[in-house]
Amino acid sequence: MNLNYPKFREWLTLRGYSSATVATIVRQTADFIHWSEKQGLPELPELSYNHLMTYVQACQGRGVAQKTIAHYVSDLRKLFDFLISEGMGVDNPAAFIKLRGIKKRVYHNILSSAELQQLYRRYPVTIEPEPGRPMPPQERNVLSRQRNKVIVGLLVNQGLRVEELKALKVQDLQLREGRITVHHQRRTAERVLELEAGQVYELLDYLADTRKQLLRLQGGATDALFLQHHDVYSFYGITSVILEHLRRINHKVKNLDQLRASVITHWVQVYDLRKAQYLAGHRHVSSTESYKQQVLDELQADVKKFHPF
Repeated sequence: MNLNYPKFREWLTLRGYSSATVATIVRQTADFIHWSEKQGLPELPELSYNHLMTYVQACQGRGVAQKTIAHYVSDLRKLFDFLISEGMGVDNPAAFIKLRGIKKRVYHNILSSAELQQLYRRYPVTIEPEPGRPMPPQERNVLSRQRNKVIVGLLVNQGLRVEELKALKVQDLQLREGRITVHHQRRTAERVLELEAGQVYELLDYLADTRKQLLRLQGGATDALFLQHHDVYSFYGITSVILEHLRRINHKVKNLDQLRASVITHWVQVYDLRKAQYLAGHRHVSSTESYKQQVLDELQADVKKFHPF
C-alpha cells in the first residue's frame, strides 16, 4: 500500500509535534517502509510483532545504537496508531516492543520540597551589592526583583517551563479560585493548576502595583503576565538572573530543569501517576513513569545502603 504522507503529517501535527519532529518521523517511517518492501514483507496493516522484531535485529546487525533503535520503534508506534485511526488495522505491532540495554535517564540532585520552598521564601527582593562588582540593571531594579519572585513561585510550586512562563497572559489567572491556566506548548499539554495561598497574595500585589509600573516603563500595552524592564533583555535573560540568585541561596541548584524535575518527583510520590502526568503537562504517561522509576531506584539504593542483607 502507498502511505498517505500528507495525511500522516497532518495527523502528527494535530498531536502537537513540531515541524522538525514530524519531518524526522516521516523520514524514518519511509525508510522502514522501503526496507520492508525490499524484504518482501506483507503490506503495512498486515505486519506483525515478529516482522518488526526482524527489523530491530537488522538495525542491531548494522551497529545502530539501542537508544536510536528505540526512537525508530517509537516512530513506528505512531505510524501504526495512524493506520488504526484510518481504519487500516486494529492492533499496533510496535506497542509491546521493549529494548534492553538502554541507559535510563537519571535526574540527579533532586531538591526536597523543603529546599524548593526555601528558594521561594529567601528569594531576594533587595540585594546588597558585592564589593567592587557593579550591579546589573535588573538587579538594581526592585520592580524586576519583585516580578522575579513571583516567577520563582511558579517554578518551585507548579514546575513550569521557561516557555510556559513567557507565554502566560493576565487572563490566565483565576485568583478568586486560586488557579492558573497554563496553555499547551510544543512539549507540554494545557492544564489548570492550583496556586498556593502565598502565591495568590504575591500575584495580587504584582498585578496591582509592580506590573502596572513595569507597563508604564515599557511604554506599551500588552496582556503578557510578566513584563521586562526594557526590550534589551530577553525572557531567558530574566531567568538567567533568577538562576544566579537561586544558586546563592542553595549551591545545589544547577539549572531550572532541575527545579522542574524536583517538583515532578515530589508529585509522583504523593499522587497517582495520571494526576502527576496532568500536573506536569506530559503528553505521554511514559514521561511521568520515568520520574516514578527514579523514586523507586533511589528507594532501592537506600535499602541496600542501610540494610545490605
